[in-house]
Amino acid sequence: MWNLIMRSHVDLGLFHSVLSVYKKMRQKGVPHDTFTFPLLNRALSSMRADVVYGKMIHCVATKMGLDGDLYFCNTMIDVYVKCGCIACARRMFDEISLRDVVSWTLMIAGYVSQRLVSVAFRLFNKMRMELEPNSVTLIVMLQAPCASIKLSEGTQIHGYALKSGLLMDWSVKNSVLRMYGSKGGTREVELLFGEVNMKDVVSWNILISFYSSEGDATRVAGLLKAMQSLEVHVWNIETLTLVTSAFAKSGSLSEGEGVHCLVVKTGFSDDVWLTSLLDFYAKCGKLETSVLLFSEIHSKSKITWCAMMSGFIQNGSFMEAIVLFQRMQAEDFNVVPEIWRNLLDAYANLGALKLGKEVHGYLIKNLFNGAIENSVHLETSILNMYLRGGSMSSAKTCFDMMSVKDVVAWTTMIDGLGSHGFGFDALKYFNLMIEQRVQPNSVTFLSLLSACSHSGLVSEGCNIYHSMKWGFGIEPTLDHHTCIVDLFGRCGMLKEALAIIFKMVILPDSKIWSALLAASRVYGNKKFGEYAAQRLLELEPDNAGYYTLLSNVKASVGRWEEVEKLRRDMRERDLKKKPGWSCIEVAGSIRGFVSGDKSHPEAEEIYEALGRLSIVTQDLR
Repeated sequence: MWNLIMRSHVDLGLFHSVLSVYKKMRQKGVPHDTFTFPLLNRALSSMRADVVYGKMIHCVATKMGLDGDLYFCNTMIDVYVKCGCIACARRMFDEISLRDVVSWTLMIAGYVSQRLVSVAFRLFNKMRMELEPNSVTLIVMLQAPCASIKLSEGTQIHGYALKSGLLMDWSVKNSVLRMYGSKGGTREVELLFGEVNMKDVVSWNILISFYSSEGDATRVAGLLKAMQSLEVHVWNIETLTLVTSAFAKSGSLSEGEGVHCLVVKTGFSDDVWLTSLLDFYAKCGKLETSVLLFSEIHSKSKITWCAMMSGFIQNGSFMEAIVLFQRMQAEDFNVVPEIWRNLLDAYANLGALKLGKEVHGYLIKNLFNGAIENSVHLETSILNMYLRGGSMSSAKTCFDMMSVKDVVAWTTMIDGLGSHGFGFDALKYFNLMIEQRVQPNSVTFLSLLSACSHSGLVSEGCNIYHSMKWGFGIEPTLDHHTCIVDLFGRCGMLKEALAIIFKMVILPDSKIWSALLAASRVYGNKKFGEYAAQRLLELEPDNAGYYTLLSNVKASVGRWEEVEKLRRDMRERDLKKKPGWSCIEVAGSIRGFVSGDKSHPEAEEIYEALGRLSIVTQDLR
């Protein structure tokens, strides 16, 4: 009867209650049997409790003579593995005289979970000498290559599954497919997928996930259509989330909207998928739709809040992100590190240094005392906040205090120094990064080139650009070419900048022509400026800002008829340039404003004070 009560608690997930029931059972003097301790072990494994509890159960069971029971020993191995004591699990495993396939599989799974892949493979080979592995063993082993770098171990398991006939098992075949999807190439994945006769939803999801990671949104769309044509009605939440995520990465708005319509017609509704859809619309610039979806999600998880907050930041709505955070506080929501990162990013973009410092102080008191295991991403956000706020001394102190400096932290420091004109310091930190054997990525070189551009370091920038490909094996992208054009343009080398654009294999975008146009205006080269502005209009004919730029270029040389034509085109297209805005931090709050803004309730007093300041400034001159 006591065992039945404990089993029901385990099945309901009331693991702590199991221990309370067991305590009462002992107080009543009810004797144990061979089923009691395995039930306790199931509860401890699910709780991932401290290993001390597992050792106590082990001790009591040994005193009662149950340490020879195979079922108990297997559950004891599972407890030690889940509690993170792999050495205790191995001792338990070695003490079992007659091990079954469960014993071996549990021990192998323990090594895989600890990323001890080579040890897991040695144990697997030893197992084959005593008894044949089953499909569960292979599935566990196929997780190992995903945790390691090598593909060779996975192909060995694939070969064994093929020879033993276990590849006929759907779960094994899907595990092999997942392994190749994470570590293999397109050829292996497509070949194995084609060999799957009865493809279930897991098989389709693995293939969709593979092409999503490859950034091939077109192939993802094709797979979804193939599922529809084959009348695969076993969509699950993972399918929709993977497809939506793929379209969000590629910015495929029409494809994503098509999936949205399709799912709405079926009447399917799920908060997890709605969250991924919210993220999709935010990344595609449809922030209004994201806000609407956010209001429709009933059970908002931390992922939902993070997605909405990130959406505001990605679209430049930093004030809205801060207001959303305040809503979370009002609802007494448990703020996770990712949300703190979003808040710091909002403050960084607004230049709200004082508010950012307050968050930093709170995090030091409440989170950086061991409450979070990996704080490097949060520390990097704090570093970025100080850099964007112009507090270079605080930024350097934060950087020096970081226990783990990954490539993102180094790149953030280099980018911050470069944006404030400390080009030589940025190069110095890059050299320190190489000395610390931290491998730079394409973003690191983008930050370096930008730093050289802001400081006018032409020769240094050219050397960095050259070493990027030939020294580090990183192929320059369009953004790197844009930095070089900007570097030449800022130094008045307009012909060299245009030559870079013409020599590019990649088609130029609006950013690279904008860099040339900006340089042309600074150095008064009307011919280059007009040419760059014309290219911009061809690329983005609905951008009101480019019409204004071209209009200004033509006005500077007195071509008023063409200026009037451009303005007429803007009116006909109903194009309006959004005004630039600034913000100021006053008494712990942020105020945003545009040029000539009179929306503030104290606008008259503000303009009166500005007038007095202007008079004082003129008198000082």
